[in-house]
Amino acid sequence: MWKDEILEEIHRIREEHAKSFNYDLDAMFADWQKKQAASGRLVVTLTPKQRSNKSLHPTAP
Repeated sequence: MWKDEILEEIHRIREEHAKSFNYDLDAMFADWQKKQAASGRLVVTLTPKQRSNKSLHPTAP
């Protein structure tokens, strides 16, 4: 079977990160936020789009 070395590396890194925080999602998320803030990159938060009340499948008359 064909193996993707890059994908395997990503999985390994993600597993190591999760294990280092004892698989605690809150701690992992806090770490990601800390790294994001430390990166100095501009982070854009988009407002959610307004949902229409129109049905995607209108009923027949």
